[in-house]
Amino acid sequence: MSESEDKKAQVDSETILMTLDQIGQTIEIMTNVVGRLRGYITEQTEHETKASPPKETDITTPYVEQSQAIH
Repeated sequence: MSESEDKKAQVDSETILMTLDQIGQTIEIMTNVVGRLRGYITEQTEHETKASPPKETDITTPYVEQSQAIH
């Protein structure tokens, strides 16, 4: 391997490692965002459940909507 090829390989490796580090950081941030959103939705669902008990139609509605979406 010539000196220029060796430098290019080194730069490419450094670039790849930096990119992987940035991807790892992005994944961590997105994981935190997803966790916060899950917590928020769970909290909202608990408040709605405490505010009014589910009606029979509330339980079957998602199934009916899902069945209609398939057809």
